[in-house]
Amino acid sequence: MRRTTVTALVVALAAVLVGVALMPRVARLGPHATGDPDLARATRAAVPDPAGHRGLAVALVENGRIRTAGLGDRDPTGRPVEPGTPFEIGSVTKAFTGMLLADQIAAGGVRPDDRLGATWPTVTGPAGDVTLAELASHRAGLPRLAPGSLLGWARILWSNVSGGNPYAGQGIDTVRSAADRVTPGDGRGEVHYSNLGPSVLGHALAAKAGVAYPDLLQARLLRPLGMAATVTTTRADDLPAGRAQGSRAGGRPLDPWMGAGYAPAGVGMWSTVEDLGRLAAGTLAGTAPGADAATARFTEDGKTRIGYGWFTTRHGDHEVVWHNGGTGGFRSYLGFERVTGRAVVVLGNTDMDVAPIGLRLLGLPAQEAEASPAVQVWLGAGLAVVFTLLGGLSLLSTARRRDLDRATLLTAAVWAFAYLGLGHRMGDWSVVPAWLWPLGVGLSAAATTLAVTRWRALPVVDARVPWRRLLSVASSLFAAALAVAAVST
Repeated sequence: MRRTTVTALVVALAAVLVGVALMPRVARLGPHATGDPDLARATRAAVPDPAGHRGLAVALVENGRIRTAGLGDRDPTGRPVEPGTPFEIGSVTKAFTGMLLADQIAAGGVRPDDRLGATWPTVTGPAGDVTLAELASHRAGLPRLAPGSLLGWARILWSNVSGGNPYAGQGIDTVRSAADRVTPGDGRGEVHYSNLGPSVLGHALAAKAGVAYPDLLQARLLRPLGMAATVTTTRADDLPAGRAQGSRAGGRPLDPWMGAGYAPAGVGMWSTVEDLGRLAAGTLAGTAPGADAATARFTEDGKTRIGYGWFTTRHGDHEVVWHNGGTGGFRSYLGFERVTGRAVVVLGNTDMDVAPIGLRLLGLPAQEAEASPAVQVWLGAGLAVVFTLLGGLSLLSTARRRDLDRATLLTAAVWAFAYLGLGHRMGDWSVVPAWLWPLGVGLSAAATTLAVTRWRALPVVDARVPWRRLLSVASSLFAAALAVAAVST
């Protein structure tokens, strides 16, 4: 027994050393700085912790002047972020769509109380009764996403686990079909954030104008503001050159999001801080097309009101008009304060929140700017701890059982290392110390050593109905293979 224990400890130590070489590499804001040096220094000082960020691009508008800077790396190869580096901007696009509505209202093309069904006649279901203003302000009572089939939800789950694009294959017909099927809920008239609502709105405005949404956006907003670097992508060939690579804060690279259906809500939209600085300056000055969209019209809660896409939130003595965005591997924030005449844009190429940086640059004190960790942060931290330790502990417990067979032991051993892969790729290692993962490797290796010592003495299958045990083992091994395949892409 003592010899087995010593052997297990030696194997565990060797495995820990291997695990150190393979452990997660947390993204960290690099030393590169481009553009305005003063803004770069101010931005770095506003970053609470460089761990979890890889690269940042920033624009600051003061007294009508736009300054831009880049910090860190655009991808793991170390290429520096520049002010002209394209980033995915996600839901900041919803502010674009709200501005298109305000622009079309000003032009006399639509009215805020026009019904969806009248604007987009192919929508004939109950949702056709909601108004354009309700869609723009998340008050239409529509769900966050289009209701899908079991297969569709399975595809989204697979994309989330594998780091792929959850909106692949969801075109305009997907959104229109959803609008036909859904019925506005009891929350209609109250603010409930939705991706479906702004998507329906954007396509409805485009249909009314007789063009596609990207064409309407270009003609009415982007081109007048000189935003030549802002593009809508629906396939890989559309992706801009020199773009940043998105990743999790823990370092795992993620695929871009693309899908024409949800483009008005932010899927597939890329921009630069140079372009968004022009938008912010024009909206703050009231000269941008549809700038009136930023006027707060409806109440969300005691601190926040909403206009057409834009939110207005009070932080102590400061009132900030803003929108943020997040895709698989990017975060974005655009905000301005009318009293000070200052606006800021912050783009990041990991899933670490950048809103606190933007608020600090707007002049808010640290205690007002810092937000509580989001649910996904705690979820990512939990996945890191649980997956790293679960497999080894489970195998250790299984290897010590009296009623044991080789089939059961093999399954536990495979899952011990499958869980390590899941923890490595899905855990948020910007929150949990990365050295925990090599310890998990050592634990699994030690448990495997103990399992090997029992292997020869065990029956292949110890069950009254052997085929049922074998079927259970086969299905478990298949699930482990799927999990490893998902996180290996």
